[in-house]
Amino acid sequence: MRVLFWGTSQFAVPSLLALVGEGFDVVGVITQPDRPVGRSRSEAAAPPVKEAAVAQSLPVLQPERPRGEGVLAQLRALEPELSVVASYGHILVDEVIALPPQGTINVHASLLPKLRGAAPIQAAIRDGFLETGVTIMRMVRALDAGPIILQARTPVARDETAGELELRLSELGALALVEALTLLQLGRATEREQAHAEATHAPKIEREMARVPWSEGCGVVARRIRAYDPKPGAFTTLRAHEVKLFGAVEADLPDEHRAARPGTVLGVDTLGMLVACGDGAVRVAQAQPAGRKRLPALEWERGRGVGIGDRFGD
Repeated sequence: MRVLFWGTSQFAVPSLLALVGEGFDVVGVITQPDRPVGRSRSEAAAPPVKEAAVAQSLPVLQPERPRGEGVLAQLRALEPELSVVASYGHILVDEVIALPPQGTINVHASLLPKLRGAAPIQAAIRDGFLETGVTIMRMVRALDAGPIILQARTPVARDETAGELELRLSELGALALVEALTLLQLGRATEREQAHAEATHAPKIEREMARVPWSEGCGVVARRIRAYDPKPGAFTTLRAHEVKLFGAVEADLPDEHRAARPGTVLGVDTLGMLVACGDGAVRVAQAQPAGRKRLPALEWERGRGVGIGDRFGD
């Protein structure tokens, strides 16, 4: 089967490598253009999918937008039988979706119809899902609304970060993709319509979504911090300066601190920084003050960046 692969982020790399490893004929890889990185923005970095494709000696195309007659002509020249999309980052127009004779399928990081949209992994952590997974679906014009070919499930660990869950789902998605394509080749795939009335959404992450809500309960606060770990990083303020927090779990609030105001630092040790919430407390493993690297909470405290009695969010 001649497959055209669309992907950009690290999540898509295992799917691409699985296709190559299983002997599918990957005729081309479409990814986003190289983007400036670093403070000076003077150097451009290739997307992870491009790096993987180049290492496999696969043809790479990087259109700014995946549309227009010029792009369509390039795609037709590759003569794909099927397109596979995994974390590409742009919505495909109808002409692109329908270009291969066998259409286009997508690797989506949720159990559809739950969590349609750009950030399902972060939403699963933030919203306290006990289970999530990946869906292999046929792409249609409506966002993440196509028929389901295959789903694979996995529990969400109590202390799992979005980065950790993304890594697991990327591998699970690769396995599910190969299974789905094999079923399609054998003519044994069954496609079922989604229960559209049950759909929920996980929109693109906006800055304010990542602000730590100290007045909420400790479960909400801990999940918010883990949901944006490692990127973009849940943030708060301390003495009018922004700081990002990572690796939070719920913790017991000692009796002597029952009256502590939300956001107050109650203690710092090798396990992290204990911080009061609206109900209960969280233990935060790492912090990243503005302009500095991510570091253990105890190291930050020893450097006098934070101390017991300080209050986040002021």
